[in-house]
Order: sequence, then structure tokens, then C-alpha cells
Amino acid sequence: MGGRGTGARAPLPGRRGPAAGATGTHRLVGLDMARGTALIAMMTTHILPTFQQDPTTLLWSATWVGTSLSGRAAALFAVLAGVSLTLGRVPATRNRLGLALRAGVIAVVGLTLGLVEVNVAVILVHYALLFWCALPVVGLGRRALGLLAGAWILLSPAVAFLVRPVLLGPGPSPHLAHNPSWEDLGDPGRLLADLMVTGYYPVFQWFAYLLVGLWIGRAPLTRASTQVGLLVGGAAVAVAAKTAAWSFLVPLGGINALMATDQAAIWPLRAMLEANLSGVDQVGTWWWLTTAAPHSGTPLDLLHTSGTSAAAIGAFLLVARVAPLMRTGFLTPLAGAGAMTLTLYSLHVWALSWPAVQDAGLEREPLLAVHVAAALALGLLVQANGWRGPLEALAHGATRLGLAAGRTTAGGAPRGTPPGRSG
Repeated sequence: MGGRGTGARAPLPGRRGPAAGATGTHRLVGLDMARGTALIAMMTTHILPTFQQDPTTLLWSATWVGTSLSGRAAALFAVLAGVSLTLGRVPATRNRLGLALRAGVIAVVGLTLGLVEVNVAVILVHYALLFWCALPVVGLGRRALGLLAGAWILLSPAVAFLVRPVLLGPGPSPHLAHNPSWEDLGDPGRLLADLMVTGYYPVFQWFAYLLVGLWIGRAPLTRASTQVGLLVGGAAVAVAAKTAAWSFLVPLGGINALMATDQAAIWPLRAMLEANLSGVDQVGTWWWLTTAAPHSGTPLDLLHTSGTSAAAIGAFLLVARVAPLMRTGFLTPLAGAGAMTLTLYSLHVWALSWPAVQDAGLEREPLLAVHVAAALALGLLVQANGWRGPLEALAHGATRLGLAAGRTTAGGAPRGTPPGRSG
């Protein structure tokens, strides 16, 4: 949910910005289109079912939403968050205070949304915590970021696997079982355990996505070779990760070990391995780490969703490069929506809490169509007028405040900082 308001604000198509030429504009529009797509994909997973039950056999199976979008949309948001930290006239490397304050705005919005009754796992507090965790590493070079991202993908799930049984042991449950809200600040230990390890978006493993995003953002994204490399390389990594997971589970018998766990007696585990493994306590056997199930936080899951995210970013950067005329159609409002995802995501979650929406008899497909149409219409309005979304403007103000405070502390503008707007 970085958007242009929380990173660099891209000029409108046909309008040359103060520091961006045509290729720079195409790069930012491509990233906004990726964000807009991630937003719509998340809306889809929130509104349409990811599981379905056969009325005859009572067996559960994954829907097309669960198998195609679950896990991938949220991961794309997180990877794009890392990319956004490398953009702007004054990137986060030289404005860490601004990054911290921006994350604070996102956390405030997330904690407030936690107060509404909604059957959606709100990501914003986790998103803010990812930004705070990035503060020590935003200045690393691309090679160091690549090595750290690879190590994090491989090792963080194993560490979480060892820590999780300790947290789930005797005593109060570390699961919040609800979205983080202001009330949870009264129990900071439980809140931190849920955010970092046991919750829906475990920040400890998800930090890998931010590292991957930083690594991608350090690449020369205006080059066609980079864009093709992200598309082809990301797709290859994603396919390889899923293939490896299938090899572990089927030929090597991992699925039998998982079906013998206590969790298989509680959950429809086979369906969840295809659509969403969140809520399942992955304890008791190391075979859990061999899956690539959505929201499992395993090495192969992180690798697969990092690959799909890289491929999506490469694809939209290529679209912005080779098909600029297409942006006057559907892609213009899509990019506009991607430039204000913090506002649109928050409105989407709030709207889902309305009593009329909570009515079980409400058709989900028309509801999704309304949410998507509203997001695209607002995106078009913003794109046409060069505005920021209201929450993006607030986050941007926090970023500028951090930059101004840094200048005051340093006795002037940092060396190399051009005059004018910050990123």
C-alpha cells in the first residue's frame, strides 16, 4: 500500500515531472498498475470464498480464488513496499525518520480499522511493522540485500518453526484471533508475538518480501532487460518452488506425515494446503517446512510468492513501456487506484463492515464488482487531477516532516538533496 503518496509521486501520462523523463514515468506507472492489481486481487480474496464444501460428500476443496490469488496478492503488496523505499527524490536511505513516521501513520490507520467488525485479516499494522524493521537495512547495497533476502527466505521459517511451539505452550494463547486494534496495546507481549510469528501475516518471515522488494528496487528498472528478467526469472522461480513442494509432499510422502498430525483432525488440511494454511499450528513435524501452501510462511511459499511478485512487477513495467496508449483505457484507472491503495484498502475494509454487507444472503459477485468499480473510478479521478489520496497525503506529510526534522538536526539540507518536493 505504498502508492505514490507514500513514496514518489509519478507525473501524469503526458505531463513531464520535474525529475522524471518518459522512461521514469513509465516505471512508476507500471508499479502503480501492479499495486492496483494487487489491491483488486486482495478485494477478491476478501469477498469471494477461497474454500467450498461439496453438499453431498461434505468434503472441502479450494476454489479458483484460493488456488490462484490467495497468498500471492498480499505478498505482491509487501514486495512493492520494499520497492517503494528505493523511489523518490529523497529515498528512505536518507530519510529514515520520514519512513518511521510514515509507518506510524499506517499503523494508526490499521489499529483503527481493527475496531470494526469485519471478516478480513487487515494487513496494515503488519505492513507498518515491516517498514520499521526495514530501517536498519534500507542503506544496504543490492548485492548485500540479495544475499540477506535469500538467507531470510531459507532460515526465518526454520527459526519460526522452533519458536512457535514455545509460544503455543502452556499459558495465555499468543493468537489475537482478531485484527490488531488499540485495545491490544494493553498487552504488548501478546500483540508482538501475534504480529511477528503466530498471526495471519507473520512479520518475521514476511520481512523477506521487503528485502526482495528492496533488491528489485535497486535494479535499473527502466531497462527492458531488467523488466524481462523479472518476468521470466520470477516465473521460473515460482514454478520451481511449487514443483519442489509437490516433490516433497507426493513422491517423498510428506503429505502422509502431515495428514497424521493432530491438525489434520481439526482442519480440512488437504484443501488448506491448496488455498490457505493460516490458522493451522505448524508444529510436530519438519514436513510442514516442505509445503508451498499459501500463507504457510515456509521457504518454498516465500520463494514462490516472491517469484510471482517479481514476475508481476516485470510484466507491468513492460506494459507501461511498450503499450503507453493502453493506459488511456482500463490501465489508467488501474494505475490511479494503485497510487492510492492505502485509502482504497481502508475504505474497502470499512465498507465490508456495513450491516447490509454482513447479510449472509448478499450476492458476493455483485459486491465485488461494486468494490472494484468504485476503486477504479476513484483511481481515474485521482489520476486525471494529479491528486493524492487523503491517507496518502497524510503519510506523505509525515515523510516530509521527517525530512524537515533531519534537515534541522543537520543544520541544513543533507548533501546531494535537491531542492523541492521530497519523495
